[in-house]
Amino acid sequence: MGILYLVPTPVGNLEDITGRALRILREADLILAEDTRTTGVLLRHYEIKNAMMAYHKFNEHQAVAGIIGRLLAGETVAVVSDAGTPGISDPGFLVAREAVKAGVEVVCLPGPTAFVPALVASGLPCDRFCFEGFLPVKKGRATRLAQLAGETRTMVFYESPHRVLKTLAQFAEVFGAERQVAVCREISKIHEECVRGTLEEAVAHFTETEPRGEFVIVLAGCEENKKKSANE
Repeated sequence: MGILYLVPTPVGNLEDITGRALRILREADLILAEDTRTTGVLLRHYEIKNAMMAYHKFNEHQAVAGIIGRLLAGETVAVVSDAGTPGISDPGFLVAREAVKAGVEVVCLPGPTAFVPALVASGLPCDRFCFEGFLPVKKGRATRLAQLAGETRTMVFYESPHRVLKTLAQFAEVFGAERQVAVCREISKIHEECVRGTLEEAVAHFTETEPRGEFVIVLAGCEENKKKSANE
């Protein structure tokens, strides 16, 4: 029986990949890539020429049975996303779940994940936090934000550049303009930046400066005394 490896890939600098990850990619019978063009850049950089197949949210349900069949036949399969750890706001969960059901060994390598450096560098408490990833764009968004209004742990969100300003403004309305936030973009890349301050200050900054790149928003939790007052 084969092994399914979930292999983290760099979120920015190609040097962030581990030696073990490179070895697994070289040894794999098949590499499942969220975007073969993006992964192709990484593989060419490290002169890896193994077989690669597209595996993304639009085809994963159709492809998963065949992948499990190959694993049961003894092949080693490596899953990679465009950046970071597969399964964290990226494809990977479905094939891992089905592999576990089939009795296939599933191994996730440690490595890059965008929210960890953003959280640790934010200056906000990182001993207890909740990861929200991408919020719903429309349906369920307001409901989810209302549910998080009393969350005391630090909250972590992913956001795209064309929605980040609107999201920060919405956060200011729901959580209060004075709530502390760290808005990190282009992690591990040349133009990496972390804007820290209140939500009001973050909105002002990205109103003046066009948001570019991929964003991680790290938001302070609600203070316990404020939560108690809101519940009284």
